[in-house]
Amino acid sequence: QVQVAESGGGSVLTGGSLRISCSATGRTFTMNSVAWFRRPPGKEREFAAGLTWNGGDTHYADSVKDRFTISRDKDKNMVYLEMNNLKPEDTAVYYCAASTLAVVYSRPELYRYWGQGTQVTVSS
Repeated sequence: QVQVAESGGGSVLTGGSLRISCSATGRTFTMNSVAWFRRPPGKEREFAAGLTWNGGDTHYADSVKDRFTISRDKDKNMVYLEMNNLKPEDTAVYYCAASTLAVVYSRPELYRYWGQGTQVTVSS
């Protein structure tokens, strides 16, 4: 089992920045990819960004490309999402998800381990 937990959410104004973190514990050696998903109010959960744990290959949804950066610290078993130039449409609960698969997928059902989520609110 792998446990993941998010932290660092909050409220910012349009154009602001925020970094959220994901801590992984447990059998982290089975973890091969990690992604950030988000659920905007009244909408379905959607893929935002992901990376392969060993190679560090990154993938982004078009809606966040060039504004968000996903990164990892393998020694600390941490994954980060740096969010810049935030927009009101980025308002969502952000979830960290880990998978044993070595490819980043945008389909949430392919991620076995999920955190509880952290709220990010962007106001104009």
